[in-house]
Amino acid sequence: MHRFIILTILLSLALAGNAHLYHFISLFLFFHFCITKVNPFILHCLFVSDGGSIGVNYGRIANNLPSAVKVVQLLKSQGLTRVKVYDTDPAVLRALSGSGIKVTVDLPNQQLFAAAKAPSFASSWVERNVAAYYPHTQIESIAVGNEVFVDPHNTTKFLVPAMKNIQKALTKHNLDKDIKVSSPIALSALANSYPSSAGSFRPELVDPVFKPMLDFLRETGSYLMVNVYPFFAYESNADVISLDYALFRDNPGVVDPGNGLRYYNLFDAQIDAVFSALSALKYDDVKIVVTETGWPSKGDSNEVGASVENAAAYNGNLVRKILTAAGTPLRPKADLTVYLFALFNENQKPGPTSERNFGLFYPDERRVYNVPLTVEELKDYHDRPSAPVSGGGQQKETPAPVVSGGVSKSTTGNTWCVANPDADKVKLQAALDFACGEGGSDCGPIQRGATCYDPNTLVAHASFAFNSYYQKQSRKGGSCYFGGTSYVVTQEPSEYSINPFYFYFALNMF
Repeated sequence: MHRFIILTILLSLALAGNAHLYHFISLFLFFHFCITKVNPFILHCLFVSDGGSIGVNYGRIANNLPSAVKVVQLLKSQGLTRVKVYDTDPAVLRALSGSGIKVTVDLPNQQLFAAAKAPSFASSWVERNVAAYYPHTQIESIAVGNEVFVDPHNTTKFLVPAMKNIQKALTKHNLDKDIKVSSPIALSALANSYPSSAGSFRPELVDPVFKPMLDFLRETGSYLMVNVYPFFAYESNADVISLDYALFRDNPGVVDPGNGLRYYNLFDAQIDAVFSALSALKYDDVKIVVTETGWPSKGDSNEVGASVENAAAYNGNLVRKILTAAGTPLRPKADLTVYLFALFNENQKPGPTSERNFGLFYPDERRVYNVPLTVEELKDYHDRPSAPVSGGGQQKETPAPVVSGGVSKSTTGNTWCVANPDADKVKLQAALDFACGEGGSDCGPIQRGATCYDPNTLVAHASFAFNSYYQKQSRKGGSCYFGGTSYVVTQEPSEYSINPFYFYFALNMF
């Protein structure tokens, strides 16, 4: 009965416009709940997910790289379970045999014409380069070409026919159920990428290429391969794009005027632009795999943002996001597979200095910088930002609802970390399970019969755990992450509005 009286009082005050008294009573109830029912304890800010995974691109445009056998040993020692190569070199495929590492191989752009025009060529190619090694070498996908739309040789019209002939060859060898066929596209294939909600493919490519390709991907259960580089967008627009926004660090975020979603990193914004382009053509069911993304550790004087620190921050924070299955604002349940570019610095790549410095490792197998590549390494990972880089712009903060995983700046300094009631329940439960198990948290207070067991809901238990950890960590950046299943309450409710967070605790106090 008490809870209905409280609800009636709060509703009346809110609707009557008495915001100050409403705030006072609701805050009193909230802090009363915290003082009488909550004992803080630590929750590790990460959890295991079977969804997102990290792979790496093994490029070999260099004359000083270790042997393929040593490279496979390196991959295994780093806990990497996926690798993408740009050809079908026999030495590499043999070295990967029996390693347990899943492999994506590439049919080069130069061979698209032959694969498109001659089914016999495609069949022979699959027989020599795929069937001859599978299943001992766990080839899981074939990238037919790479960024074909920007290829100066104009091989676009051969792309889909080549993909279809490769698929037929896989079927001939009974491999079509195990190996997917796709083709990596660059963001230059989009006519619009900002705002994300306006994402669309270039009109001249829609009917001749994208629709037949997406039909093919849908029919075969494959996915769209996408190469995404926030570095290039930042480098070209450092006066208007925040470096923190590009590196997954705390920032006010950017609101998409088309759908009201707030973005806290450029990677999500670029991925959602592709998702929007797919939706515009009615291919919402086609998934995305990010086949390339990375940040250079060194560049020319005009390559703004290319540094060891920024590369470490981008890749480290990206790995954390992917392995905790955070999804994107538009697709919060999307578990992405992402291939970092690249395994090594490649000293013979043409172009600016950055092109030769995307590697995670030097050719002698030393790390260029420390970056976590597995869930185990993430336990001890902390991004350590330094002073802002000159030239990096800041986004103007636009008022908007806080979305899953987001953090906006508080005007009062008072912030709380709470579970997102709309978060995927499986992921929310996984966060709690990980914390109370491998994370080493004292979960006694929310066990049956204990002080904080009631209210016995997943959201309540997670909110208790998340906020306890957040406050214990002095509300520092990244401590309310939890794989996108939480968000920070950064200010008192707006006047004449009702904050469901307060009602939730008020209704469950008695």
